[in-house]
Amino acid sequence: MRLSTRSRYGVRLMLVLGIKNNQGPIFLKDIARSEEISGKYLSQIIIPLKAKGLVTTFRGAHGGYILSRPASEIKLREIIEPLEGDLCLVDCVTNAEVCNRSTECVTRDVWIQMSAHMLEFLETLTLEDLVQKYKKKQRKGKNISDYSI
Repeated sequence: MRLSTRSRYGVRLMLVLGIKNNQGPIFLKDIARSEEISGKYLSQIIIPLKAKGLVTTFRGAHGGYILSRPASEIKLREIIEPLEGDLCLVDCVTNAEVCNRSTECVTRDVWIQMSAHMLEFLETLTLEDLVQKYKKKQRKGKNISDYSI
């Protein structure tokens, strides 16, 4: 499985919001500039994240986006799933009826296990875990800009 650019950028967007969480709302254009991502693309990515209740919008001169919940309560799966859709590796994992061989297929069992492990892994990581990894790298003297992830 390969994650789309949409998911990778979505995680970066959420990470910036997690890092800057105590500094008030952040404009999407500022994140786009610092992360070198199209502002239009980020504005499309933020929609499903907002719909899932992960971010809150503030309008006006002091507007922007903030996390709706603490970063420690946001699982990586919650960020990736609305951006990717179903995270199962193959269709038959969630719907055996898509293949007439599902009941005797040995490889389907492998795909089910792999999908379960991936989902379990994404459930164990929080946005706060990523924020802490960022801070640890920053302390080690890496040349990381104010927002760059």
